[in-house]
Amino acid sequence: MSPVGTWLAKFWLRRQVALAVLLGRKRRAIELMQEVLRLDPGDAGSRNDLGNLLVEVGEPAAAVEQFVLLVQRWPENAEAWFNLGYIHESRDDLGNAERCFRRALELNPKIDRAWYGLGLTLIRGGRPAEAVEALKKNIELQPFSPYGYYQLGMTYHHLGRRDEALRIEEKLRRFEPKFAATLKRDIEKTPPGASAGGSHPPNNIVNANKEAVATPV
Repeated sequence: MSPVGTWLAKFWLRRQVALAVLLGRKRRAIELMQEVLRLDPGDAGSRNDLGNLLVEVGEPAAAVEQFVLLVQRWPENAEAWFNLGYIHESRDDLGNAERCFRRALELNPKIDRAWYGLGLTLIRGGRPAEAVEALKKNIELQPFSPYGYYQLGMTYHHLGRRDEALRIEEKLRRFEPKFAATLKRDIEKTPPGASAGGSHPPNNIVNANKEAVATPV
């Protein structure tokens, strides 16, 4: 097929992918995206989208394969490293999650989701003191997303830094009063110094800062 023919075929397939997603037919969208990649295995955007679709239908192992292919071929692709880190975190592979989030941030320190992912991974790994700086960076980059504020407030509380936790709750109350109420309630019911690993409201990394997330890559 000529380059123009390949471009036209990919364009038509991508339109069908978008329609399938719109109709909730994600399995069909995956099949179509695989056809796109058979036409052009080097299409980084389509491979990334395929990985995201696989995550959404509950196939993280298959998604990992796609993102590994991405970072092998394009090792400077920060968003691909972030996506790989997200899947590792969701599968409780905290060591690889941390490695991927740190690599993403080396390449692009402005990926707010990666700071949140790193912070959450450190909390889950029993390293809340290290998580503080990552979460502070997250809310610096995304000052109106409640997830980072909640995690930072709870982390301060678990570290015995109650005054700082309550200051975070006060800031959060200014723009997300419901989240602030949840944070305050959890601070009151959780003993200071308790394990930080178990206090997670909506903590999925893809949902975190969701207003900033479009289609990666």
